[in-house]
Order: sequence, then C-alpha cells, then structure tokens
Amino acid sequence: MSNNYFQFKQFTIHQDGCAMKVGTDGCLLGGWFDCTHSRRILDIGTGSGLIAIMAAQRCNAHVTGIEIDSNAAAQAKKNADNCPWSERIEIINTDILKYQAEEPFDTIVSNPPYFVNSLKCGTESRTLARHSDTLDCNSFFRKADELLTKEGKISIVIPTDLFEEWKDAAALCGFCPSRVTYIKTTPRKAPKRVLVEFIRAFRCNTITSTLVLEDSPGVYSKEAQEILRDFYLKIM
Repeated sequence: MSNNYFQFKQFTIHQDGCAMKVGTDGCLLGGWFDCTHSRRILDIGTGSGLIAIMAAQRCNAHVTGIEIDSNAAAQAKKNADNCPWSERIEIINTDILKYQAEEPFDTIVSNPPYFVNSLKCGTESRTLARHSDTLDCNSFFRKADELLTKEGKISIVIPTDLFEEWKDAAALCGFCPSRVTYIKTTPRKAPKRVLVEFIRAFRCNTITSTLVLEDSPGVYSKEAQEILRDFYLKIM
C-alpha cells in the first residue's frame, strides 16, 4: 500500500486526488452491506469510488457514486473506469441534496461526513469529506427517503456515539435499524464505529452483533476475514 494508491485483489484505488484515503470503515461497509437483490445502488459521498467499486464486484447491480468534491469525483471516475466492472459504475460530481434520479434506488450505501463538532480541516476538500456542514443526518435521511424504493435499504458506517442521533433522524423519515454491527478493533476495546442497515418501518426487529477486527495485533478475526476476504491481498 502507498499513500497514493491502495491495491486490492481485483482493482486498485488511486487516491492522491482525494482528501479522505482508503480506510477500514469504508472497506468494512463495502463488504458488509446487503446487496443480494440489488439492481440499482447509490453510494453517497463516494470519495475515491471505493465502496461503489466494491459493490460492483459483489453483485450485478448498476452503481452510481455521488461526490461533491470535483477532484475526488475525477479520481473516482478514473478508478471506476480502470476496474473490471466499469460498464456498471457511474460517477457524478454533484451535491447529493441537488441530485435528481431518473428512477429510485433499491440500495443506498454511505460512509457519511460526521465530524460535526471537530475543528475544521486544513483544506476545503478534506472539510467537505469529513464534516457534516453540507450533509447532516436529517438532510441525509430526507434525501434518502426521496431516492429509495419502497422496499429499499440504507447502510451506513458512523461513530458509535452518534448512533442514537442518526437513529432518531432516521425514525423521523420512517426508517428503522434492521441490522446493527458494532466494530471493535480488539476484543478488549470499546466499539468506536457501528455499521447500520435501515429499512422503511416505524418498528422492526433489530439484529445486533459485534465484529472484532483483530484477535491479536495483525491477525484478523474470522468474522473480519469473511467480510474482507474477496478484497484484501493479505487475506487468503
């Protein structure tokens, strides 16, 4: 791996033009979200195009990645054009709140901006990628409600301490968490991230689990290997 690119088993993510680099959060979300019956997938805030490309590898759906930052969108398009599934991936440089789709999506996935109260980053592009000034949780679910089919699903990864806020915003738009996976880096550490799947329902049975990334330093757990096996070079 280089800071300028990340090599996966079947594709390469170049990221020198992106504020936010490839990280564990995005990789886990890309391998965790349910795309079993997906025909049209929307990746909100696609960044380098990572999750959009992972989605295209995992299923036969048409994937649209939306990215507000022009440099990141250009890089995502190059990454998508150079991957084996380029004919099914579309990258659009626009603000998701202004985006109008010709037909709804049955799956929405996003590693959204969430550093609401943190100090602003050093560059405008990094600020757009990391802060929720332009896309808070309420705006996110209102737009998702507009773009999602009646039976569609939304999957996100967020900090654990923001889960209740995002769940409340989802409920206001008629969404309920159907699947929740807390991520712990090691068995003894508290979970700092959570993967959440939402469906259209005011009440639903929520399947809750915990994913431990490493059983010991540098050794991925069996559960993490199952999610990342088709992507990470070091997992056979």
